[in-house]
Amino acid sequence: MLRYLVPFHPKRVPHFFTDVLVVGSGLAGLRSALAVDPELSVLIITKDSLRESNSAYAQGGIAGVLTPEDCFEDHVADTLQAGGPLCDRKVVERLVYEAPKRIHELIDWGARFDRVGDRLALTREGAHGCRRIAHALGDATGKEIIRAVITQVNVSAHIDIWENTFTVDLLTLDGVCRGALVWNRQHGKTMIWAKQTILCTGGAGQLYRETTNPDVATGDGMAIGYRAGAELRDLEFMQFHPTVLYIAGGSRNLISEATRGEGAHLVDRNGHRFMPDYDPRAELAPRDVVSNAIVSQMELTRHPNVYLDLTHLEAEKIRERFPGIAAICAEFDLDITQDRIPVRPGAHYMMGGLTVDTEGRTTLPGLWAAGEVTASGLHGANRLASNSLSEALVFGAHAGKEASQAAAGQHDSFCALMLESPRVESVSEPLNLADIRNSLKSLMWRSVGVRRDAEGLSEALENINRWCRYVLGRQFCDPGGWELQNMLCIARLMIEAALARQETRGAHVRTDFPKTDHKHLNRHTTFVCEV
Repeated sequence: MLRYLVPFHPKRVPHFFTDVLVVGSGLAGLRSALAVDPELSVLIITKDSLRESNSAYAQGGIAGVLTPEDCFEDHVADTLQAGGPLCDRKVVERLVYEAPKRIHELIDWGARFDRVGDRLALTREGAHGCRRIAHALGDATGKEIIRAVITQVNVSAHIDIWENTFTVDLLTLDGVCRGALVWNRQHGKTMIWAKQTILCTGGAGQLYRETTNPDVATGDGMAIGYRAGAELRDLEFMQFHPTVLYIAGGSRNLISEATRGEGAHLVDRNGHRFMPDYDPRAELAPRDVVSNAIVSQMELTRHPNVYLDLTHLEAEKIRERFPGIAAICAEFDLDITQDRIPVRPGAHYMMGGLTVDTEGRTTLPGLWAAGEVTASGLHGANRLASNSLSEALVFGAHAGKEASQAAAGQHDSFCALMLESPRVESVSEPLNLADIRNSLKSLMWRSVGVRRDAEGLSEALENINRWCRYVLGRQFCDPGGWELQNMLCIARLMIEAALARQETRGAHVRTDFPKTDHKHLNRHTTFVCEV
């Protein structure tokens, strides 16, 4: 594997200098940038448009203790119960105790949450003991939150934004992160020198054929952090959302867990409501439980999906509460108040990622991270629903503040002529990158999906190692090749982690090791690349 994916020489590329570099424009990245001292310069890099991120597609809502009927201890307990012993209680408590403040900050910034009278309208989702999920525009919470936060970013004179710019690699010198090498069609390669860098690049759902994630979620931040020498952790824990719209020819749209919070049932092809057969919490069991139950029921009925049934609920209320879902289903001639919605699990959220402390500090000096790209100990082996937007706000604010303070203490000196990456000998045989990418996604879904076993994982690792041998040593000249290299890098580590964890824990289900081994495996799986 190459340390840098592309060749560069400091005398042949332009240079840009900033105090703090933020890579990623989801909620964690935007909140990190806003936490930086206005006396410092901030540059946000995003590989697509500013609004294209997992955060913007979040439907259900954002979790926090927002009423006198709820309490911090209960939210902490629900999070720990869902994630299990791999959760870090101190990290969980920081999220729970600070989330309400950050949610009210959003309201102050103009986010329009749904209300009942003068109170926030709250819903309940799987594994929550009560209603504590605030939502906006019915089922478009992420879209509304991102709108409000982007407005704040746009009026912040110290923050610059480069859209449609791909971050190829982090720049490191003497074991310290010094910024990043980026590329866009207008300027080509650019070396960005930063006193402190914050990675907020989101997850890796695009490694799978079935996923709720947008096209940008290819694990780039994890891969560039790994190549730079930062530690990765717990990559075997990919959360599969139980209810993803499953229609031939249609994109795999998320069907919010909030539908089940409002009373929707899961039924099989025969109309049987099956979740009570698997768990007393029925449709509101944790996501790993529901996803596994759905797979079992699909196998039992020999049917490619199950169905989400809202037809017994008040039609007008359902249309008002879930306008986005209703519109998506209507495109396929489905009326959610009269028709059952075909669903099955899909890759949704990566619980593993860059190892960080409570302030967002990675193991690589000069590099910070926040949001889904991290493994902070918040989610353990199974994320509690709607804690992710809260996580982005709380830990994005901490990472931005700490990186800002670190940058403020540094002088304006950059090693602009110290780094270069040589060109490697080109290979004349062209590669069909789309074919390899599609094969990778199918392989990951088949062998590293909701259920895994040693035979399937070993076969997948053998295939990916073969692809890595002739893909990772090449130097490509555009994002299509770099994304594929990042995906292969993270996929291989995910499989190695899944093979090493010979037990079932949370979202990691080994059919050949169905029990949880607290005695030997109640620990994290880590990877560090020698650079």
